[in-house]
Amino acid sequence: MATPLTREELKQYCLRRLGYPVIEINVDDAQIEDRIDDSLQFFAEYHFDGVEKTYLPYQISAKDVEREYIDLKEATEADDTVTPEIKAAPPLDPDGKTIISVVRLFQLFDTLGGTGMFDARYQIALNDLYGLRTNTYSNSLQIYNYTRSHMKMLQDLLTPEKSIRFSRVTNRIYIDADWKTHAVPGQYFMFEAYRILDPELYGEIYNDRILKQYVTAKIKEQWGRNLSKFDGVSLPGGVSLNGLKILNEAQDEIRKLEDEIQLKYEEPPIFYIGG
Repeated sequence: MATPLTREELKQYCLRRLGYPVIEINVDDAQIEDRIDDSLQFFAEYHFDGVEKTYLPYQISAKDVEREYIDLKEATEADDTVTPEIKAAPPLDPDGKTIISVVRLFQLFDTLGGTGMFDARYQIALNDLYGLRTNTYSNSLQIYNYTRSHMKMLQDLLTPEKSIRFSRVTNRIYIDADWKTHAVPGQYFMFEAYRILDPELYGEIYNDRILKQYVTAKIKEQWGRNLSKFDGVSLPGGVSLNGLKILNEAQDEIRKLEDEIQLKYEEPPIFYIGG
């Protein structure tokens, strides 16, 4: 079918594009599976439809504070003796293959101006409530917005967001801060991350136009590599194998597709302004 929604349908679709069953495709089934895995990995790393933005709430434990990093593959153990509010929780990324990047730690605890009714923003809103509701002053909302923007700038200067480091190899999040000061067991961190979409759950991925072309080119490249081992061998009837031509054509197609994916479909880089 022209609209594959499963892995097997995608495999058969790509083989038909290469000429099967009219032409015998000299590629082992295990090699085809490997090329599909390679294509899905490239698709997840460079195509915006291969991942989704997600938010990971994480409850801090005493163990995290002691070692000064968070392991996404490790489950949180309940602590009924020291901090009873810490409950057991499953790991954020059990197999270490789902979270592709962690890009931001949100500032959940605002230390500017106190908390509750003593918070500076609350007091400003309370004092300006009458003017904002009645619109007595034409620029009251503008002044309030300017004030809030100025407070946000002060907060960014005095209590900036903490820098984080994440590696897909270790699946650990490191936070560049004094853990014993900023990380309190029982409180939460909120991370912004990107998670790989599982094509077995979202079958539309298999029907992506670029992915279908890329998998076909990868199988064709494997086909050319296999035939190139016997390049120049004459078969009965005067037919000779030309695996190098198939290999070169496939590699040209792969280069063009990778350029198109990276230019048109890759998420833009995150820019940081200021220092």
